[in-house]
Amino acid sequence: MEIIRHNTKIDFIGVRKWAYLLSGLIMVASLISLFWQGLNFGIDFAGGTVVQVRFSGPAPVGDIRDALAKIGMGNAVIQEFGGPDEVLIRVGDDANVKEQSKLAQVILDTIRPTAGEKGQVELRRVEYVGPQVGKELTVNGILAVLYSWIAILVYVGWRFEFRYALGAVLALVHDVTVTIGFFSLTQKEFTLVVVAAVLTIIGFSINDTIVIFDRIRDELKSMRNANLGEVINEAVNRTLSRTIITSLTVFLVLLAMYFFGGEVIHDFSLALLIGVVSGSYSTIYVASALVLTLDGLGKKNTSQNKGVDNPATKAVTP
Repeated sequence: MEIIRHNTKIDFIGVRKWAYLLSGLIMVASLISLFWQGLNFGIDFAGGTVVQVRFSGPAPVGDIRDALAKIGMGNAVIQEFGGPDEVLIRVGDDANVKEQSKLAQVILDTIRPTAGEKGQVELRRVEYVGPQVGKELTVNGILAVLYSWIAILVYVGWRFEFRYALGAVLALVHDVTVTIGFFSLTQKEFTLVVVAAVLTIIGFSINDTIVIFDRIRDELKSMRNANLGEVINEAVNRTLSRTIITSLTVFLVLLAMYFFGGEVIHDFSLALLIGVVSGSYSTIYVASALVLTLDGLGKKNTSQNKGVDNPATKAVTP
C-alpha cells in the first residue's frame, strides 16, 4: 500500500520564497519573544527551590499567593501541575528563610490554613538548585547546541559541499529557534529536559536532511542536463514518501507520550512534537531550497569577478 505515490511532481522549489517568508516571520516572532520576555527558566537554570504539594480538593492558588506574600515570598511562582489539586511553588534564593532545608516546611505550614478546616495538604516533592549550578547549566546547554552545529557543519561540508553544510545548519538554527521560541511565547517552563529534546530535534532533523542531500547527489549524476532546481525537486519528490512516513510515525509516538506519558516527560514530548513538525518542514522547504539559493549566489559572484576588468592590467592606448 502506497501512502504517497513514488512519482509525485510537486514543485517545492517554486514556492521557496513563500517558505522563506513564513520561516522568517516565525523566527522573527520567536526572537522578539525571546528578547522581550525571555524564557521561563526552570529550577535547573534559575536556581532556587521547587515545592510540589497536593491538596485534598482544588488548590486555592490566589489564597496561596496571599499567604506566601505575608511571609516575604510574594515573588514566588505558583502554577497548577498535573491537575487542579496539585501546585508547584517555585521560590528564588532570595526567600526570607535562613536555612534552605527548612524552606519547604515553612511553605507547607504557611499554606496549610488555605485548605480549610477539613482540607489536607501533602508535600510531594522538594528540589533545590544553587545559583552557581544554574548558571553553569545554562552555559553548558548553550555550548552543547553550538558544538552540535559546528560538528554538523564540518561533517556535512566534508561529506558533500560547503553550500550543503551551510543550508543544513541554517535549517537546524530554524528548528531550534522555532522550538525555543514556542516555549518563550507560551512561557512554559524551560528545563534541562527541554534542552535534551532540542538536541534530539537536531539529530532527527539532520538525519532527514542528509537523506535528501544524498538523493540530490545521485540525481545530479543521472540528470546532467537539468538545472539544480529541477534536480532538487526530483530528489525531494522521490524521498517524500519516506519523509512523511518516518515523521508521521515519530509524531504519533510522541502524541502518545504527550497524553499518556505523565508529567515527567510532558515537556520533553511537547518540544519534540514541535521539533518534528518544524524539522520535516525545514528539511524540504529550507535546507534544500537554501542549497539552490547559495549555489546561485556562488555563480553570481563568480561571474561578476570574471566580468570585472582590472584597471591595473588594462593596456594603455597611445
